[in-house]
Amino acid sequence: MQKTITTLDIPIGVKEQIYWIEVIRGLWITNRHFWVNMGRHCAKALGFQPKERAAATYQYPEERRPVHPRWRGRHRLTLKQNGAMRCTACMLCETVCPSDCISITPGESPDPAVEKFPERFDIDILRCCFCGMCVEACPLDAIRMDLQDWTQVGYTRDIIYTKEFLMGIDKNRPWEEWCVKRLREGDAQLKDAA
Repeated sequence: MQKTITTLDIPIGVKEQIYWIEVIRGLWITNRHFWVNMGRHCAKALGFQPKERAAATYQYPEERRPVHPRWRGRHRLTLKQNGAMRCTACMLCETVCPSDCISITPGESPDPAVEKFPERFDIDILRCCFCGMCVEACPLDAIRMDLQDWTQVGYTRDIIYTKEFLMGIDKNRPWEEWCVKRLREGDAQLKDAA
């Protein structure tokens, strides 16, 4: 069975001609933005302060983009006045976590006023979706997500924040040790990234 091909000749009408007018208008707007912003950048480079900011870009190494106050950053565990953990291992944050990235191992507290405390409190940061539900569920304000440190990931696929790291006691970052070990072993991909 042979297929028949039908060719349609569509005449160019007014609608098709208006298309080119809109393309030219778009190019005009883009060029106007370019030259106005270029003039403002040149004026700033020469020492003049233009009334308006040149563009909505940030010159990254010199000026950083402001972080919104409601941004949910790295997790941290808060401490009491005496330096003890606020967390009582109630398991609410682990229960409410949608990505199941928090694991808590409760244990007997040496303090008789506190029933229990977490022996282990680990967060797998690569599974975390940064929803903030753990912070909302905590009745004691023991876990927070804030702007204290907003670097998130390294090279590994198993970044787990331990209790000591979350409390700020241990400043060692396990993924950095992993990267150094891999560089010593001669991982070409990490050498290219470094």
